[in-house]
Amino acid sequence: METLPRNVTAYKRTPTFTEETVPGGLLKDHSTADGVWGLIQIESGKLEYTIGDDEIHELTPGNDGVVQPTVTHHIRPIGEVAFFVEFYK
Repeated sequence: METLPRNVTAYKRTPTFTEETVPGGLLKDHSTADGVWGLIQIESGKLEYTIGDDEIHELTPGNDGVVQPTVTHHIRPIGEVAFFVEFYK
């Protein structure tokens, strides 16, 4: 997984989602726009983060998921989870 570049600035944050409130669009392949990075931050629990077809990471509090611009990805809650996504450009 890539790291968030140092020269980007946060500009938007989603509400906190749980396994019950996660939008369906996040559960299937999607991507951010060109130049837009994301940081998936786990407040509690676990989330499976899949990048492309086969790069899978387990996200936990303190182990964030970096979303690269235009790269297809999706998530899957692992039991109870609370998380949000912060966007950078």
